[in-house]
Amino acid sequence: MWELIQTNKRNSTLLMVLMAVVLLALGFAIGMAAVGPEGGLFGLGIAAVIWLVLALISLSSGDQILLAASGAKQITHDVHPQLFNVVEEMKIAAGLPAMPKVYIINDPAPNAFATGRNPQSASIAVTAGLLGRLNRDELQGVIAHEMSHILHRDILYMTLAGIMLGSVVLLSQVFMRGVFYGSMGSRRRYSSNSRGGNQAQILLVVIAIVAAILAPIMAQLLYFALSRRREYLADAGGARLTRYPEGLASALEKIASDPSPQLATANSVTAPMFFANPFKSRGQRGLSDLTSTHPPISERIRILRGMSHGASYKDYAQAYATVTHGKNIVPAAALTGDEVQLRQGLPPTTEQGLPQKQTHQIGDIMRKVNGFQFLTCECGLKLKIPPNFPSGVVPCPRCRRSLSIPSRPA
Repeated sequence: MWELIQTNKRNSTLLMVLMAVVLLALGFAIGMAAVGPEGGLFGLGIAAVIWLVLALISLSSGDQILLAASGAKQITHDVHPQLFNVVEEMKIAAGLPAMPKVYIINDPAPNAFATGRNPQSASIAVTAGLLGRLNRDELQGVIAHEMSHILHRDILYMTLAGIMLGSVVLLSQVFMRGVFYGSMGSRRRYSSNSRGGNQAQILLVVIAIVAAILAPIMAQLLYFALSRRREYLADAGGARLTRYPEGLASALEKIASDPSPQLATANSVTAPMFFANPFKSRGQRGLSDLTSTHPPISERIRILRGMSHGASYKDYAQAYATVTHGKNIVPAAALTGDEVQLRQGLPPTTEQGLPQKQTHQIGDIMRKVNGFQFLTCECGLKLKIPPNFPSGVVPCPRCRRSLSIPSRPA
């Protein structure tokens, strides 16, 4: 496992270096266009400072910013015991040094993500829609996938890569707006200078405009390439932790066919951090595969269901090669590990496939997260009491009994 993590780090570092080159080259080009040939180093320095400031913010509180932007709320074991139990099981299976904090997002779209600086301070967030639609095996598969991101040290690299992408986009947008709003002043300045100087300055501006257009595209493609590779490895790690690839495959299948609107809080920078592409896209191979935040779900499902002989990284690599006819995605160091036997899934329950019941479950989950209390009257009616209810007693609408509301813990 240590060799896999080290290989993963090296590959990620290479891609991040390429993104840094794109960022600094953009800053250099903008500096020359704004100041002249001598302004290249000044622009490069500004780009580096922007990256450094955003990186420091990201390292100090990036995970909390992401969780807050996603509307995630931290929960206790009492709110959703099954989720807590599954996270704890996968934490033990992965050998993490600390239990990740658990969050729920009030959104009907089924999805999840992991964040944090390191395995000691990680968090896992899942949507209410995910909890309402998946059975235990499927939920375990999703949590194991996110736990693999933590185990592989993906969460810090993806956060830093996202900040670098954000820096490129910020520089590009500021420059393009400056060119647009300052175009008239630029023309007046050119008319007062020598003709040769005008031509050189115009050429620099054109180069900077081209760089400002292409740099975000290049950085985004590198960011997405980093994300897609990690999704394959997290699928492999998730199957290994659960020893049941079908659970993860079935979860992906349900997410792909889910009719819910796309995740409301997702954007192009945070999208690669999610378990599945939060945008409503059914990308197939080709150009859309290059611009997708995740590998095609159908391909991920076929790979997982191709693991018929075991759940090790070697079994995943063989299934990957069979399905994609491509180069092995798993580092060679991980292919020499122990064999992992498959296990049987849990017996199917009769609760699956009932959309109305699942909708009620999602609503109840979010009410618990938001501080609602649940009381059951002797007549069997279940009451849901909001946190700001003004009285300590509530009458049952069915039998008119008075029910005492338990005092909330301080």
